[in-house]
Amino acid sequence: MSALELVAVAVSLLGIWLTARRMMVCWPVNILACALYFKLFLDVKLYADMVLQALFGLAMIYGWVAWARSRKPGAPAAGASDAVDVVPLRPLALLAGLGWGALGAVAIGWFTSHYTDAALPWMDAALSSFSLVAQFWAARRHAENWLLWIAADLVYVGMFVFKGLWLTAGLYAALVVLAVLGWRQWRRGAVPGEMAIS
Repeated sequence: MSALELVAVAVSLLGIWLTARRMMVCWPVNILACALYFKLFLDVKLYADMVLQALFGLAMIYGWVAWARSRKPGAPAAGASDAVDVVPLRPLALLAGLGWGALGAVAIGWFTSHYTDAALPWMDAALSSFSLVAQFWAARRHAENWLLWIAADLVYVGMFVFKGLWLTAGLYAALVVLAVLGWRQWRRGAVPGEMAIS
C-alpha cells in the first residue's frame, strides 16, 4: 500500500458517494480520482485500466456538461440530491451498450496482449471496456449503470487482490456496496414519463 493508493481510494469513495447522491460536485471529485488512479495503474502495469482513467476523465467532462444541462430550474449549483433526474434505459440501448462493451474488450485485449507487457491483458481489457459503458450510462442518467458497476467491481476485487493492491481491492468491495445503494437511490429518482435519451 502506497500513499498514492491511500489518497486515490479516499477520493474515489467520496466521488462515488456523491454520484450515488446525484450531486453535481461528484464530477470534479471523480476527475481527481481518475488522475490519481492513472498514475497508480501506470506504476503496476495495468495499462488498459490506466488508459481507462484518461477516458473516464473525458467521459466525466461529458457527464458534467450533460448533468448541468438537465438540472431542474432553480436547483442549486452543487445542490440537492434531486437536482438531476434519472432517465430509463431502452432495451435496444442496453443491448447496444453491452455489444460495444464486448467489442471493446476484444479489441483492447488483443492490442494489449500483443503490444504491451500488460499483467492481465484480457481481464483488464474487458473490465475497462464495460466500465466505459457503465460510465456512459451514468453520464446519460440511466440507473442501469449501477448494475453494470456491481458486476465489474466484483471482478475488479479479484484482479486487484491478485495484483497485491489490497487497499484498492477493498475500495472496489466498498464500491459494490455503494453501487447497490446508488441503484436503489437512482431507481427512486427515475422519471417514469420521461423519454429515454439513448
